[in-house]
Amino acid sequence: MKAERSREDVRELLEIEEADAWFEYLCATREAPASCYANVERWAWLRLRGRLRSIKARRADLVPVA
Repeated sequence: MKAERSREDVRELLEIEEADAWFEYLCATREAPASCYANVERWAWLRLRGRLRSIKARRADLVPVA
């Protein structure tokens, strides 16, 4: 039971981290001046994709072995 509970805690933390990644992307692109938006958006998108890939890999580790 304790292992299941901790697995749920980890899942919840990963969901929070995913939301934080999207929020960081949104803040970075909203605050970018028009003159450098393309560069900031490219950086923010690559960072978001990297964070989401990392989260996805850690979620895959949580899948119970059948």
